[in-house]
Amino acid sequence: MTTVAADLPARPGEDPWTEAELKQVRAELEAEVVRLRADLARAASEAAELLTDSVRDAGDDSADAGTKAFEREQELALTQNARDLLDQGERALARIDAGTYGVCESCGKPIGKARLMAFPWATLCVACKQREERR
Repeated sequence: MTTVAADLPARPGEDPWTEAELKQVRAELEAEVVRLRADLARAASEAAELLTDSVRDAGDDSADAGTKAFEREQELALTQNARDLLDQGERALARIDAGTYGVCESCGKPIGKARLMAFPWATLCVACKQREERR
C-alpha cells in the first residue's frame, strides 16, 4: 500500500502533510537505516576482533583485563543502541507503508507533523510520551 501524504493525520491547527514532506521524512529514515546497518556490520566485526583479543590477552594483569572488559561492555551497549534505533527506523518506514504513520500508538490521536519532522521515528504524541517518561 502506498501512503499518500494527505492521508496522514495532522493535529488541529497544523497544515496537512505534503508529498514533499513525506518524501523528506522517508528519505531521512531510509538513510538512517542504511547508516545503522553499516554501523552494526562494523560493530559485529569489531566485536569478533575483541573476543579474539580477549583470548589472546588472557595473561594480562587485572587492570588491563578490567579496561578491556569495560571497552567490550561499552561496545556492546553502543551496538544494542544502534539495533534499537534500526528497529525504530524500520518500524517507522513500515508505518508509512501501512498508512498508520503519525498515529500515536497509545491514544490513537495524531502525533503531530512538527514532532515527526524533528523526530521521524516517534510512535507517541507528546502527551503520551511525557506520561510514559513520568512512570
